[in-house]
Formats: sequence, structure tokens, C-alpha cells
Amino acid sequence: MGENEFRFVKEAFDTNWIAPLGPHVDGFEQDLCAFTSAPHAAALSSGTAALHLALILLGVGPGDEVICQSFTFSASANPIVYLGATPVFVDSESDTWNMDPDLLRQAIADRLAKGKKVKAIIPVHLYGMPAKMNAIMPIAAEFNIPVIEDAAEAVGSTYRGQACGTFGALGILSFNGNKIITTSGGGVLLSASEEYIQKARFLATQARDAAPHYEHSHIGYNYRMSNVCAAIGRGQMTVLDTRIAQRRANYAFYLKQFGAVSGFSFGSEPEGCFSNRWLSTVRIDPAITGGLSRETLRLHLEKDNIEARPLWKPMHLQPIFADAPAYLNGVSEQLFEQGLCLPSGSNLLASDLDRIAEQIHLLLNR
Repeated sequence: MGENEFRFVKEAFDTNWIAPLGPHVDGFEQDLCAFTSAPHAAALSSGTAALHLALILLGVGPGDEVICQSFTFSASANPIVYLGATPVFVDSESDTWNMDPDLLRQAIADRLAKGKKVKAIIPVHLYGMPAKMNAIMPIAAEFNIPVIEDAAEAVGSTYRGQACGTFGALGILSFNGNKIITTSGGGVLLSASEEYIQKARFLATQARDAAPHYEHSHIGYNYRMSNVCAAIGRGQMTVLDTRIAQRRANYAFYLKQFGAVSGFSFGSEPEGCFSNRWLSTVRIDPAITGGLSRETLRLHLEKDNIEARPLWKPMHLQPIFADAPAYLNGVSEQLFEQGLCLPSGSNLLASDLDRIAEQIHLLLNR
């Protein structure tokens, strides 16, 4: 948090506008539209809420199927189940670690052959790295299936100069406390469709009909962002470019220190991709390192009170989704087995990075 956040929050308190909705919510939506070039935005209580509403707007319901990237956090898939639909998981390609377009086509064709019509496709821009939207979008258009982009981790990332979250019919961003900028808790739904965004706002405020009394003809949700949270977000938007630069500097530091280590690999940016480097990740192949694994490194760092985490466990390996259809190539399972998220916070000091590097070098020198 910085001075701008305090200034906007103070304004919310000074005007006694604390409850959900308010001028900062409107302002935050306008800020996001300006930053992403999305025509319309709805500020909501979380990225998960945004994804839930996106599925509702596309008419997803019981018995439907939604294709979802397997290599992701569970929040990408959970809203599908909220609506009684079935997630169909698609594995990753090795360049970006995101949805494999070839497997996507295979999954759609196979679901059609089985008499199933896919209602939506959810690719994820994982760890801030853009998915191959130039391949995914034409496939979706060919089969007339709308795309919901999960850009929760990719605020500020672009693909061929276009902001992540603005390619599909709908896109979602997250401002949870662990994201590159935060509103404490919050998310946004982006769309070129004014109708979608207006309906999302309606549903997010308990779907209250226009009447002098409380009249409801739709099921609604308490999903709107508060004026205070939006005030924080407006302050955070002023430092977003700085935060992206800090995250990318973290990645550059790790790459310089360990990029030449045999068995260590850091994901590069494929042509057209600009990643916010939300998290700096490393892939460690024990067959090349002589047995040193990502778990060896994680536990070594933990002894010095340095937290590192394995990459996301793919959804098709999660017990709750064990029976869901999945189209696999082994990429995400190998990434989970070998991948580690290194400390990546925007507030890391040079001394923090040096300490992390010293510990990793100690392990390597053994």
C-alpha cells in the first residue's frame, strides 16, 4: 500500500461512502477499461464471482459441459460445478504451460461425437503468461463456442499487444490479496458486450428489479465490490506498471543467477507474449541435476524460513474432479512434479533476493 491508496480510501471515509457501490467503484471500472482497452467492466467481490457470473451469462446450467484448462487453481473450475455443469479438462502445451490448442480441438470433436455440446471454453493465462489465443480463438469460433478468459493471474499481461482478458466474449481479472495488485479481495468482469456487463451488475446486486419495493424475478448474488475496496484498487492502479516491473525484475534476477544451471529451466516468453511474471517459477529435472528435485529445493529453503511452493496440481488429479472427462498429454503432470514457485513478491528487497540466491547456491554446491 502507498500514499495514493490512503488518499482514495480517505476520500471514501470523508464522504461517508462505505457500502457496496459508489463513485470509486465507477472510477475503478473506468480505470480498468482505460488500462485494458476493454469497452465495459463490472467490479465484483472476487475473480471467482466474475467467473461464476460469466458462466451464468452464457446460459451454462445442469447437464452442460464446459472445457477448462486442467493446469490451474481450482477457482477456475469450481464455478462450473456451482451451476450443475461438468468440467471437461484439457492439458497444457509446453511453451506457455497453458491450454493446448490441439487437445482443445480433439476434446471438442470427441464431446460432439458423444452427443455433448460444449457451452464455453475457459483458457487460463497461468502465472501471468498469456495462452496461445491466436490458436484458441479460431477453434472456438469454428465450433461457435464462447470463450471466458481466466486472466486472474495476468493483470497487465498482453498477447500480441492486446490485454489478456479482452480476447473472449468475457474475461475475468482477480485482485485477491496475493495478486500483483489488490483490492484486499475483489475481481472484475470484462467484455465488449454492454448487455453482458449490465446484466452482470444486475445479478451481482441481488437481481433487484426496478420497483419501489423489493421485487425479484431472477436469482441474484451479493457479488458487487465495495466503494472502500475499489478505492484501494484505484490507488493500486497508479502503481501497476511499477509492480509489473518489480515482478519481471525478480524473474530476471533468478534467470541470471540460475539460468545456466543444468537441469534448471525458466519459462521464456514465446513470440507475442508479455508476461507480468506474477510468480517466478523454475522447473527442476532430477534426471539432469543428479537427483536434486523441486522438493529438495523447497525443503532446503524452508529450513531458512524461505517459502516456495509447488506449481498448481492439475485439476484432473484432484480428488473432487476424479470422474471428470480429461484430455491429456502428460505436460501438466510433469510440470507439477518438477515445478516450483520461488519468492516473487513486489516488496522483495535486493537483500532478500541475495539471501534466497545464497541458499540455492549452497544447495547446488553440495
